[in-house]
Amino acid sequence: MTTNVEFGASVDAAPPVLSVHGLAKRFGGVVALRDVSLELRPGEVHCLAGENGSGKSTLIKIISGAEFPDGGQIVVDGESRERMDTTSAIETGIQVIYQDFSLFPNLTVAENIVLTSAVAQRHKFHNARRARAQAKEIVEELQLDLDLDADVGNLSVANRQLTAICRAMISRARVIIMDEPTTALTHAEVTNLFVLVDKLRDRGVALLFVSHKLNEVLRISQRVTIMRSGAVVTAGPVEDFDIKSITKFMTGLDIDDVRTLPELSPEAEVRLEVVGLTLPGAFWDVNFQVRKGEILGITGLLGSGRTEIAESLFGIVPAERGTVRVDGESVAIGSIRDAVSAGIGYVPEDRLTQGLFLEKSIADNIVASSLSEHRTKWRVLDRRRIRATIDELFQKLHIQAPNAKAAVRTLSGGNAQRVVLAKWLATNPKILILNGPTVGVDVGSKAQILDLLREQARRGMAVIVISDDEPELVACCHRVLVVTKGRVSGELAGDDVSVETIQQSMAV
Repeated sequence: MTTNVEFGASVDAAPPVLSVHGLAKRFGGVVALRDVSLELRPGEVHCLAGENGSGKSTLIKIISGAEFPDGGQIVVDGESRERMDTTSAIETGIQVIYQDFSLFPNLTVAENIVLTSAVAQRHKFHNARRARAQAKEIVEELQLDLDLDADVGNLSVANRQLTAICRAMISRARVIIMDEPTTALTHAEVTNLFVLVDKLRDRGVALLFVSHKLNEVLRISQRVTIMRSGAVVTAGPVEDFDIKSITKFMTGLDIDDVRTLPELSPEAEVRLEVVGLTLPGAFWDVNFQVRKGEILGITGLLGSGRTEIAESLFGIVPAERGTVRVDGESVAIGSIRDAVSAGIGYVPEDRLTQGLFLEKSIADNIVASSLSEHRTKWRVLDRRRIRATIDELFQKLHIQAPNAKAAVRTLSGGNAQRVVLAKWLATNPKILILNGPTVGVDVGSKAQILDLLREQARRGMAVIVISDDEPELVACCHRVLVVTKGRVSGELAGDDVSVETIQQSMAV
């Protein structure tokens, strides 16, 4: 097997700064970790891979002191500990950068950078001048372009992430755990992040890199540990792995990610037609068609207007001009209710805040958008039909939970995404728009979700997939539209749909 490791060479076998041995953890009757061991060495990027529910998050929480293990040991600089609390973890130099970065949006970059360190050092008063000087020192040391006086709430995702990294480094971090660090970054931002990661390696920092993007795993890591069902199934140098082998170890299955398209008849009727759709400041003169049974991809850099187009079609931010036709009839979409009435469903980019009622049950979420379809002729809810819909979609989408009464907040990312899909499939839409349908889900869940979209297309649904994941678009889309600065700048179809052509079109 060969891999293309672009950043940094393998480090010599230095003593680990942190290691765990035989960790075990149960939550009630559920085994979360079983005899898990891992070593993190200075100046090395160690990737932790595994499907949602494999035990990665529990392992991170134990290392960072947020959870206590039921068994096993944590060893820091050769000193064995049965468990670590959050304070001792930070004092030891262990920092976790979560997906939400845990920053204060109403504080400046400088204030966020120094806050954790100031609390740890028990400073009673805030000295703005001293704080800014300390923040400036670490920003310049890492050669970053950050406005120290900007409010974090106004920053891009990439700059919020850089702020979190600076905060970790000013606290003298020796171990940095990055949880899905590239989920919302553009290609250029990912490259910049990896350059920074290499600088951290040169400083002797040990990095634990958690990601579902296997190409990035191979690109940045020196060692890989793969978990499944709470246990480590394999570990070794990155050179011993490729995408196919990592996938096999993660899932126990051979998953084929080649281009697989539902058959599309040349005579298939146009299901959705968009003509001259315009929302000044977001997008202009957007034109396209989607036929029954077709999967259309829409891609572009963050800020290109791709999400705004989807939100306009769903009535979240209605367009000011243009025509939308469904099955040949013009429809006025001025609200979400208008879109749903026209047969349009939308799976949003941020499923946790926009797509789900986290405290409600899986069952309640599945039928939340389709209650009108589950009424009798007397307008009374048909409990039997509701139960049948919930049971059917719960099974069909392979939602992994004890039962449909479980709260959505207890689910992994992949299962939460399945619930959002189930909610809209329950409405039996003519057109389903999905914004980042597999962001943050594991490779097994991703394959199942794409298979589900193919199945819906075969049944005549028009599917629109908005994504910057080129392999995902190639795997399931008949055509791909490229959006640049609010306009459709290119269209790829047939054999022209490839990772290389999509990237080239986005770069033009």
